[in-house]
Amino acid sequence: MAVVGVLAHVDAGKTTFSEQILYHAGVLRQPGRVDHQNTFLDTEVMEKERGITIFSGQAFFSLGHAVCCWLDTPGHVDFSEEMEHSLSVMDYAVLIVSCPDGIQSHTETLWSLLRHWKVPVILFLNKCDRDDGDPDRIIQDMKKQLSADVLDCRSLQAGCISSGCMEDLCALDEQLMNAYLEGNADEEMMWTTLADSLARREVFPVLAGSALTGDGIDSFLNCMKRLIREKPSDGARFMAQCYQVRHDNGQKICFIRILSGTLQVRDTVRIGESNVKIPEIRMYQGEKYSVVSSAGAGTLAALPIREMRIGDVIGQTDRPSYQVSPMMVSTVEYDQSRISPHLMMQALRVLEEENPSIQVENNEKGIHLHIMGPMQMDILRDQMLRRFGYSITFGPLRVLYHETIASPVVGIGHYEPLRHYAEVHLRLVPLPRGSGIRFRSWCSVDNLSLNWQRLIRTHVMEKSHRGVLTGSPLTDVSVELLCGKDHLKHTEGGDFRQATYRAIRNALMQADSVLLEPVCRFEIRVPSAMLGSVSAELMAMHAVLKAPEAGDRSSVIRGCAFYSLFAPWQARFMMMTHGKGSMVVSSDHEENCHNQKEIVEMMGYRPLSDPEDTPDSVFCRHGAGYNVPWEHVREHAHLETPEVLPDAAETKLD
Repeated sequence: MAVVGVLAHVDAGKTTFSEQILYHAGVLRQPGRVDHQNTFLDTEVMEKERGITIFSGQAFFSLGHAVCCWLDTPGHVDFSEEMEHSLSVMDYAVLIVSCPDGIQSHTETLWSLLRHWKVPVILFLNKCDRDDGDPDRIIQDMKKQLSADVLDCRSLQAGCISSGCMEDLCALDEQLMNAYLEGNADEEMMWTTLADSLARREVFPVLAGSALTGDGIDSFLNCMKRLIREKPSDGARFMAQCYQVRHDNGQKICFIRILSGTLQVRDTVRIGESNVKIPEIRMYQGEKYSVVSSAGAGTLAALPIREMRIGDVIGQTDRPSYQVSPMMVSTVEYDQSRISPHLMMQALRVLEEENPSIQVENNEKGIHLHIMGPMQMDILRDQMLRRFGYSITFGPLRVLYHETIASPVVGIGHYEPLRHYAEVHLRLVPLPRGSGIRFRSWCSVDNLSLNWQRLIRTHVMEKSHRGVLTGSPLTDVSVELLCGKDHLKHTEGGDFRQATYRAIRNALMQADSVLLEPVCRFEIRVPSAMLGSVSAELMAMHAVLKAPEAGDRSSVIRGCAFYSLFAPWQARFMMMTHGKGSMVVSSDHEENCHNQKEIVEMMGYRPLSDPEDTPDSVFCRHGAGYNVPWEHVREHAHLETPEVLPDAAETKLD
């Protein structure tokens, strides 16, 4: 099986394209239409009503010698996290570009993600039936903005090959070049060279057509048959990765890609620290599914189990987490006389399982959601009402900050109420921006057994730890286990959770903490007469601008800016352009906050009053536990913190 994902910027025609693919592949009797609310892969009511893809959907069809799993992904930037989860299980991607609109900012974002995941890409130039597009110009833009290895293969759709395309292919393969010069190059050699080069990401073929009219779809499928290859299994040992979570009538469904080996019903597999028996294996085709007794390498399947999260890999003991990058946070507002905070949190946790980008926080100031944007807020309101009967609103959107540290620091956590025991010494080390949270161990298995070290790693990675400046999530830190101690009789798994959380918090209380704020990337299209005034306002907010693309009627401005300054300016932009301007905004990276002192004072976070995260430790004396304030924990600790020497050997936990 080959998993082929389809991606695009908003309004490029991705859903219509998928409908035509499934129709021409024999899956559908008729292609659905977005405006008729009858598309095959947009199965949720919200998707049909709004005419957008919110959740990834899949369908299977025969592709000559291979079985193709077509994976449709969201195009709107607010739901890009759902799309990113799917990238990790793709063998190939089809990236759609609208011919009238050209390459958008989100197109470049998608291209960067595909490069990061090393996914081979076929480009499809859509809406070529319209008069306001120039296919030749867009392909040249692709070569400039995406890759010089973009190859115009439109002649292949017509059943022939242009001399320019043939010469470019010959440059990729010496054997083909020699055969071509001798007049012996045949069609099979050409297709083999193209398929090999595509699989190695040495070339990116461009095909074209119109999804709305169906023009070019049959020939696109014929080209896919020659280009797509099934990925071989990595080995006999069973491994699988979870890329999506859904709930069906209260039952959690985990969608997986089987990386190697075979899974059978009633098999017992290792997920994190748990052994889980597989009750059922499902194969989804749109919103319907069939039940199978086994599934092999390369397959996309669904398992009705509770123990998996998005990003988990069956067969590994750690839980790799996706680094989500929402730029905003808002407070959930609801009638607490009708709905208890506990029930509200339960419902929100279900949605968080399905989409980790809407991370849920509950503290003394209420329930907060980290979200991607206003469109996502609308969807969440709709989901809460339809699925749980809860009416919610949101408070004002605020910029989501993160915290990190400027230099290494050691923290100690001890948890020893009566009949419990665990002590953990951790070192926090700053990492480059965008690294997220990582874990390493310098602790010898002679001093702390491997299973306890793995459990400590699990507790480090299982939650979002909060900084002490503003209570914002911690990021770009390596958490390193230096030493730990258990008790032969009294230690339980939850004891190391408490000790680990307290050790991280203890370290942060001593650290030189740094507040990070999001930097957004933007692409703005304005009437050319307004290019100067808009650029001046962007520069006034310290935006970094690229050279503008000036045209006769409209001009394009690209750049980056602190989102805290850019976000409120967006409303002014629409007013000053009288609705004639447009923009695409996405998260880019984080930098040190430009007004840290002001933000810390404004947020008024008190780290020692946070009931969720304490830096203190619990020790035992005369049969009773007692609290030790964070600044005195080192004096009471049962272990000496070891020094990590430059030549120290890292303990491998897998």
